[in-house]
Amino acid sequence: PSFLQYTVIGDSVTITGCDTSATGELLIPANIEGKPVTKIGFEAFKESSLTSISIPSSVTDISERAFYKSTSLTSISIPEGVTTIKKDTFFECTSLTSITIPNNVTEIGHHAFERCTVLTSVTMHDDITDIDDWAFSGCHALTSFSIPKNVTNISNRTFYQCLSLKSVYIPDGVTEIGIRAFLACASLSSVNIPDSITTIGDEAFSGCRSLKSISIPNNVT
Repeated sequence: PSFLQYTVIGDSVTITGCDTSATGELLIPANIEGKPVTKIGFEAFKESSLTSISIPSSVTDISERAFYKSTSLTSISIPEGVTTIKKDTFFECTSLTSITIPNNVTEIGHHAFERCTVLTSVTMHDDITDIDDWAFSGCHALTSFSIPKNVTNISNRTFYQCLSLKSVYIPDGVTEIGIRAFLACASLSSVNIPDSITTIGDEAFSGCRSLKSISIPNNVT
């Protein structure tokens, strides 16, 4: 499409930008100038007005802040070749209702989905090992969340101000609940603390006014 900006680097293409006047649905081509599109660049779709973006399977790298504050974006497909959801990738995508994390992703970066205020469904797999600080902070519509079984640390402020979050499942193997991890989760009423937990950070459950009881395992130091 004429409103896409890109650069050719060697034998591949990086999408670097998009005309901010573009609206509606966008299908990113798999090839441009006969070369495969392999990367979505830094802030490529920052503050775009697009409602839907389809990324080709040739893309293996989505840069930081790629869809930063794309407040009209309701749906997006992340290709299987992507291994990391980087910092601020979907920060403040306030129309995004659901996301499926592909099977090769092992890390969800800092602030990746922060302030996605209508995000209700996150589909993820157990090969994820890292969910970084503030990853789902301010996701006001999330009602439940299961931590993938290979995650060992719930990072600082991961679920800060997830106002509708009612239940969280923490698998055995998680050793730490970070500082303010569930701060101001006013609807949280059900959370299990497995015996593997040794550390619960400052204000981890502060402001969780719906939480009536909690069992702290003996391993917490």
